Amino acid sequence: MPGTEPTRSRAATPLSARAPWPDVARGAMLLLIAVANVHGFLYDRPFGLRSYPLPQDTADQVVTFTQMLLVDGRVYPLFGLLVGYGLARLARRSEEDGPVVTAGLLARRGAALLLIGALHGILLFSGDIVGAYGLLAVVLAVPIALRSGFVLGYATVTGLLLAAVLGAGSGLPRSTDSVPFPSRAEPDAVTALGLRAGEWLSTGLFGQAIAVLAAVAAGAWWANRLDASATDRALQGRVAVIGVAVGVVGGLPLALMTAGWWTAPGTGLAVAAGVAHTLAGFAAAVGYLALAMLLAAHAGNVVAALRACGQRSLTCYLAQSVVFVALLAPFAGGLGATISLPAASALAAGVWVATVLGSVASSRAGLRGPAEVLLRRLTYGRAPDPAR
Repeated sequence: MPGTEPTRSRAATPLSARAPWPDVARGAMLLLIAVANVHGFLYDRPFGLRSYPLPQDTADQVVTFTQMLLVDGRVYPLFGLLVGYGLARLARRSEEDGPVVTAGLLARRGAALLLIGALHGILLFSGDIVGAYGLLAVVLAVPIALRSGFVLGYATVTGLLLAAVLGAGSGLPRSTDSVPFPSRAEPDAVTALGLRAGEWLSTGLFGQAIAVLAAVAAGAWWANRLDASATDRALQGRVAVIGVAVGVVGGLPLALMTAGWWTAPGTGLAVAAGVAHTLAGFAAAVGYLALAMLLAAHAGNVVAALRACGQRSLTCYLAQSVVFVALLAPFAGGLGATISLPAASALAAGVWVATVLGSVASSRAGLRGPAEVLLRRLTYGRAPDPAR
């Protein structure tokens, strides 16, 4: 019917029309997110730095060291870059509608993510990051709609400083007797739900929003540069090497401390290790993004599977928590009290593989992920979805 066609701002991008590299990055990094999150479901043991269980043997030390060096504080900034990039692309598609309409669209997107994040954080995992991304989408909606490089650049620098302040305490000694998040050791499901609500609001929402502000703002600020570099293999190679190298070197002191292989001789060095770990995480995130661009340039079944997973990243992220709660929570499977960190990490990898296979099956059936369908409905209303 004439006049009922959705405007560009009200129509979701067909999956076939999306650039491959952001989805490949999301699909691959969901493995690291699973590994990063699973230790948060462990309890009934002493905990050390960065909420990791105190290593009990060499295997624990090796896994802790590796995750601290390559995963902890590196993956969520990468997703933050992708969130900011996606918001900027969404704004570009709707720019003909004017900045007011565009800002409203971005704010609705953010509000939808905030709602989904709240449900996830309260019902399943208080360390949810989706709500934080949604909050930042609302806060940055106007500067992104106006393409204000000054505001986005200012937010990036401010976010880095705030993240450094938050990270400064990462290397300081803490009590090993208490569970970092009490909800994860609570055997009563109803009581645990109430505890999660408080934890998500303080740490999961506002704490993580501060931690990833720089990444989301930078992703929106650099969106055009990212598009321009998507085919420059030499640049991607250099950025990948430098970014990952900085991430490893900067994260080394805190990784050694968390694994129990080194103790900072003073408070000053402990604080410096925390700040270095945090800031190096942003460099590693940029390096990982460059690696994803390089990977996305190669056709094949593995890349196609990662892309399918990335196109359903929200569904896969939520599915990870469902499985972790079912198997590890004290009011469910209860394995979180006894499973070792290496075994939990292997479990996380297995869950990721299952979500990738499920995504491939969904792609072949021509279906979007259910969480993505909900997000689009909340963002665009009942506008018809374009061809997949």
